[in-house]
Amino acid sequence: MGTINWIAVLVAGISAFVLGGVWYSPALFGKAWMTENKMTVTDVKAGNAGKIYGWAFVLSLIMAANLGMYLADSPATCPDECAQRTDIAWGTQMGFLSGLWPFCGIAIVGLFEHKSARYIFINGGYLLLALTLMGAIIGVWR
Repeated sequence: MGTINWIAVLVAGISAFVLGGVWYSPALFGKAWMTENKMTVTDVKAGNAGKIYGWAFVLSLIMAANLGMYLADSPATCPDECAQRTDIAWGTQMGFLSGLWPFCGIAIVGLFEHKSARYIFINGGYLLLALTLMGAIIGVWR
């Protein structure tokens, strides 16, 4: 826990939250996402915004903290030659590889729910990019 930069984790969590706002905006994939989910703007606005955005923010922070722990350099468990290896390249790579897990999970569930490839790539793509970005932030901010 001592090698984790908690400020970097906070910024990484915020970055995923902000990326989600842009990703699901009408300017990018918001309209397509609503179509794939058979939702209208009225349906979206009917949700409890405080609950939705509040939990989305908290869960983004939890994802960032988990990735920060995963990327933490631990001299106790790592020989001297690999201690302190986390940098932007390693963080980005591990963030991307970590993003493959939820992408594949969304794809599996989406296939069983008869969702389109568009649905899978919109939602899975967001998580893949969010975790890649979080890994880069945590890696560069060693």
